[in-house]
Amino acid sequence: MSLLDLLFGKKKFKLKRPKLIIDELKSKISKDATIFEVGGFRPENTIQESWIGKVTAYKAEETIPIDKKGELMLPLAQIYIPDLPFIHPKLSSTKILTVFISNAYPECFEEMGENWLIREYENLEDIKIKDLSNPKSFIKQFPLKATKKQDCPIWDGGGLSSEMEDEINELENSGQIESYYDIADFHQYEHKIGGFPSFRQSGIDFGDGFEFVFQITSDQKINLNVIDSGSLMFAKNDQTKEWKIYYDFY
Repeated sequence: MSLLDLLFGKKKFKLKRPKLIIDELKSKISKDATIFEVGGFRPENTIQESWIGKVTAYKAEETIPIDKKGELMLPLAQIYIPDLPFIHPKLSSTKILTVFISNAYPECFEEMGENWLIREYENLEDIKIKDLSNPKSFIKQFPLKATKKQDCPIWDGGGLSSEMEDEINELENSGQIESYYDIADFHQYEHKIGGFPSFRQSGIDFGDGFEFVFQITSDQKINLNVIDSGSLMFAKNDQTKEWKIYYDFY
């Protein structure tokens, strides 16, 4: 029996008001996420800060990685995990995460290493602060301010169970809502950790054992346009520790 059967039944009267039903469904489809606001404040330039377009945390032997063409990759982001208002479970042991990407985007789901790279550091004692940059990088550097928000999935973009889809379809068919987005009006399209990916295309699957962890999205302020207003989305496998990259656009 679906939630709607329990709430409405087959009788002529309603047991709960439509708004209460919608609020309950919103709660069922929501997840916590850390949303990043770009700039707007003066950075303190400490290791505890998160940045877009800038990476300063490296091991002693590390530098900006080189892509398969022999070019420096672009420093994309550096995230200090412990102070985030929401920490994705797959980052529970990570202190700092850094991201690099080639000027020529990798293929979707391409193996990490030749055109993109994520580094995770579990021990800050291994970290050296280095003033390194790619002079060809077009991504503007800004500190990031983290806030916690609720996030919901995009329809047909992953995250909804088949049972939930059935219940939402029943709401539409009964005239209680016009579309899914009467309920799911709080998807977060920004740079974020956690929540749900901002898929523009449907039917995307990162693969068995992989779970969406974070995304960097097109942002005029930092001069980043992922093909055509798309997002770079990253998923991690908890068993193998592998990462996967995917991006799409309108």
